[in-house]
Amino acid sequence: QVQLVESGGGLVQPGGSLKLSCAVSGSIFGIKTMGWYRQAPGKQRELVGDIFIDGSTYYADSVKGRFTIFRDNAKNTVYLQMNSLKPEDTAVYSCKLSTALNAYWGKGTQVTVSS
Repeated sequence: QVQLVESGGGLVQPGGSLKLSCAVSGSIFGIKTMGWYRQAPGKQRELVGDIFIDGSTYYADSVKGRFTIFRDNAKNTVYLQMNSLKPEDTAVYSCKLSTALNAYWGKGTQVTVSS
């Protein structure tokens, strides 16, 4: 059974940093992308960024230059490094793994940016 478990969320002051982790377990074939999404209260879920099988990345304009997605294949973990955090980055952050046929989601981790 495939499981994605996020960790690393918390409360941080504006301008601070956090690193989120998404640990993947289970047998998966044909991974295409892993992505980070976020959903703020009262808003729709939005894509933060993706890392593709070839290692290339995509970022939403709102986080470009501040957030970085990278992975550790040996640990089956994908990370989201978030710098220069703003109050508008407050949301539940979830990771998603996509294959040609399926998509798997974690339950999410709360990130709160506040002074």
